[in-house]
Parts: sequence; structure tokens; C-alpha cells
Amino acid sequence: MLPKLVITDIDGVWTDGGMIYTADGDIAKRFCVTDGWGVIFLRKLNIPVAIFTGENSQIVARRAEKLKIDLCYLGVKDKLALANELCDKMGITLADVAFIGDDINDLCLLRKVGISGSPANAPDYVRSQVRYPGAKRGGYGAFREFVETILRSEGILEKTVELCV
Repeated sequence: MLPKLVITDIDGVWTDGGMIYTADGDIAKRFCVTDGWGVIFLRKLNIPVAIFTGENSQIVARRAEKLKIDLCYLGVKDKLALANELCDKMGITLADVAFIGDDINDLCLLRKVGISGSPANAPDYVRSQVRYPGAKRGGYGAFREFVETILRSEGILEKTVELCV
């Protein structure tokens, strides 16, 4: 089944989970640009992407803006509750959703969605509960791998790649 919505955590999935602090107190995050192709693949298939992050980071908002992701939620405390609200607005259920997360605060949602995944650096107690435990680490293409795994399982990865060429 192709999802009708893909939700992603950011820290530990799109980043390696680290934060760089400057002497002035500024924060920086490193993103893997190849994860953007996962977003593009989904856009070609008219599948929206939503970012759910517990951080209240303008860095994440800027990355979402760059990738034209309109559903970007910062400072999320209860990802399951927000996912239910978003599903209600979209007229879908959690069974129609794919979600990739990497830590304790993602478990409630990972257990409820139709398609779940985690990057290689997620703890074993998270990885053991997802459908697609990835081989790539967060910040090193884990989101793209998750999307490609879903598309491959549906037999449409190659067709989707051709839509992007």
C-alpha cells in the first residue's frame, strides 16, 4: 500500500542528532541533501510530507521551506495526537500514514501507523518495533532510504525515478 501521507521526525533521521553550538550561542544542524530526493519522489506521486519535530528550530523551518514542505510542525510534544488531527483534516486514518522516527518520543506514533521505519542509529527497542528498520544512519540518507523502500515494496521505485529524470 502506498501511504497517503508520510510523516518524518528530523533530529536523528534527517540529521545525525548532533547540534553545533557557536561561542555566540548559535546552533547549527547538518542535513543530508540526498534526503531531499525522498521528498521529490513523494511529490511526484502527490503524497504529502509532514515534519514533526520536538525542537522549535528555525533551521528546520528553513529546510522545510527549501524543500517546499508546507506541513512543518515545530515544538511538537505529542506526535500521535498531532498525527490524528492531521489525518482528520485530510480525511484519512493512521493506517494510511508512513512515519519514520528514531527515539522514545516517536514510539507511540510508530506503533499506530500503517508503515513505520527507523534509521540504523535508532535504539534496538525502537528498531525492533518498526516495519522497515533502515541500513542508513540518520543524517546520511535515512529518509530517502525509507521512501525508496516503500516505493520498491510497491514495485514503483524505478517508475518514480524516471518521473524525476
